Amino acid sequence: MSLTDFSFLTAGRIVFGRGVAEQAIPRALQFGHRVLLVRGRSVVWVDHVTERLVAQGADVVPIFSSGEPDLPALETALATGRAAACDVVIAVGGGAVIDLGKALAALLPGEGSVLDHLEGVGHAKPLTAAPLPFIAVPTTAGTGAEVTKNAVITVPDAGRKVSLRDDRMLPDLALIDPALTDHAPRAQTLASGLDALTQVIEPYLSRRANPLTDALCTAAIPQGAAALARLAAQEDRAARDAMAFVSLSGGLTLANAGLGAVHGLAGVLGGRLGAPHGLICGRLLGPVMVANRAALSHLGMEVSRFDAVARWMAEGMEHDPNRLFHDWSALLDGWQVPGLSDWVASDVCLESIAEEAATSSSMKGNPCALSTATLVEVLQAAL
Repeated sequence: MSLTDFSFLTAGRIVFGRGVAEQAIPRALQFGHRVLLVRGRSVVWVDHVTERLVAQGADVVPIFSSGEPDLPALETALATGRAAACDVVIAVGGGAVIDLGKALAALLPGEGSVLDHLEGVGHAKPLTAAPLPFIAVPTTAGTGAEVTKNAVITVPDAGRKVSLRDDRMLPDLALIDPALTDHAPRAQTLASGLDALTQVIEPYLSRRANPLTDALCTAAIPQGAAALARLAAQEDRAARDAMAFVSLSGGLTLANAGLGAVHGLAGVLGGRLGAPHGLICGRLLGPVMVANRAALSHLGMEVSRFDAVARWMAEGMEHDPNRLFHDWSALLDGWQVPGLSDWVASDVCLESIAEEAATSSSMKGNPCALSTATLVEVLQAAL
């Protein structure tokens, strides 16, 4: 890639390493003593954070997040946060928890309804006030939400996942501590890891890629493939560290180069099926890669980036690079990654899903336009 003009936007400060999560406590108190703490129910370390904050005079208002955030949950949490008049928001958990925290930090200082600001189903209006200070502490290696400027929200009435998006929503501080991911359940690890891996592949192939995102992706893709294969076999501290880096890299690159057809389809499928986002992305990755490469070849366009991705991944996964994405479904089956059939209703309309996905923001980064028929074929292969 030739050097051209580009920009790069990210969190105010990123700190990576084992033990860095402890920095959340003193940094939060620098912003104020009324703390909105968004958390999952299973992260024991959050209890430690709460105790330390209270011991230092903070008022802690907990918001428990269960599953991916939807509009009703966001509206309820927003009412709680506004009543508490909090100074700072901390989110400790997976991507869904961080997205909820990010949305709350963005919306708490303003007025009006959530739908005023949501894309797709709302009015997509800019925020009316600067967000509250926000600290993100991921406990999974998947979404990279700690360094992105949007929060994904499910709108049940519309059957869609949409974004709340603003450059100012980037966290003030992102603390990536791989130790918080140690010994996570295998199924969660693989689903999150497949999302992380997809999010360094799609920005590398994106039509909006730039030299800085390329540098991150070329470092992260081979690391991610090898680490994920290792974690599919056994617990491994070094692989946990690598996946935390890959997840961070995915957040950095998708925020600046965009994504592609995997996430374009996954956003619609997630809203329709209710299946875990990482699992959907993992199952879509192989068929989308095959379809994109074939479409580019048919158009006489360059496919060297696709071949490079296949080589980097195949080395870590000990697979034939020429067959890797054709054999993707069988590879995931071998890792006991669940299929999507359990979530698919008999009356699901794949053409409707494909048509809706074609208009998503993620599709804008796809390296070429894919027809509705091709997207339906991708869905059939993934499902």
